[in-house]
Amino acid sequence: MQIQAITFDVGGTLIEPWPSVGHVYAEVAGRHGLKNLSPEQLNARFKTAWRARETFRHSRNEWDELVTEVFGEALPPGFFAELYERFAEPDAWHVYDDVQPTLDLLASRAIQLAVISNWDERLRPLLHKLKLEHYFKSFSISLEVGFAKPSPIIFQHAAKQLGLPAGSILHVGDSLEMDITGATAAGFQAIQIHRGNARPETGIRSLAELAMVNKSCA
Repeated sequence: MQIQAITFDVGGTLIEPWPSVGHVYAEVAGRHGLKNLSPEQLNARFKTAWRARETFRHSRNEWDELVTEVFGEALPPGFFAELYERFAEPDAWHVYDDVQPTLDLLASRAIQLAVISNWDERLRPLLHKLKLEHYFKSFSISLEVGFAKPSPIIFQHAAKQLGLPAGSILHVGDSLEMDITGATAAGFQAIQIHRGNARPETGIRSLAELAMVNKSCA
């Protein structure tokens, strides 16, 4: 079926924490008296804590619990609140270089674009600050929808918002489980982006490759 719309994951697909999660954690911690923390060690702890969670609804309380686990100790008053808001600021994120040129190209071809992301109430304002919000017709955000990827419900929600059959929508994301498995289970077409992988066996290395995927839609 011809592709009429493309939906995008956000973290790891459009943007990434900058310079890293651990760097932002260490920066905020330093302002609260927790000095000389290793960003690399904080990154490792974050990955361990993140992978240990079978479910994560992206609520503020769940983020608080995760951050406390990463630091392994009671945190100073006000620390988590500042950290939570820090990740709502655009300079805590990096937009991948291939994002805006690709979105410009796809928009010029009148392909509908949308977001499907496991995130919270900070995402829309963040995308606005990063000058990305205007590209997207709709946003299916897990905390708002009540279901997170890979649940087919969040994908079905996006298809309904776009007013298109699932089979005419291509979903792009970096996670095999969350994005590819979830999207295909909902009847979407799907393609995985492998950032940093020079020779992926499947999928794409850059969003720029979507220009080739969608020539039939021009």
